Amino acid sequence: LVRYDEVVQEGLIDHALRFTISRSQTGFIHPATHQAGSTADANVPPMGARFRMKPGYSCAAFSAEVKVICTALKRYGMIVADNGSNWYLSGQHDPRWDDDALGDLKLIPGSAFEAVQTGPVLHNP
Repeated sequence: LVRYDEVVQEGLIDHALRFTISRSQTGFIHPATHQAGSTADANVPPMGARFRMKPGYSCAAFSAEVKVICTALKRYGMIVADNGSNWYLSGQHDPRWDDDALGDLKLIPGSAFEAVQTGPVLHNP
């Protein structure tokens, strides 16, 4: 999860983040342990697939909060963790978040990311 204390107080996220996509493949890659998809289409990512922000993608125009998140996305990436809105990063609920500053995340296109191979696609028995 994206945590307020890491982003605002420490200015550093030192782990991968979780995100959602609208459609996922029937299979999973570790660290995921289950599938939630409904298609065998190999062009649709499975649970556990890792994506990393491309090194050349510039976050310079974004808020300070989103710059911290971008740094983590470039270094550690993000992992498909659930079905939901496309490219939606999950964050820890905290009333101190500035929703306007986090709104910059909506400006980052899917094309800013690349898939990172993390292992074979497994299927539930």
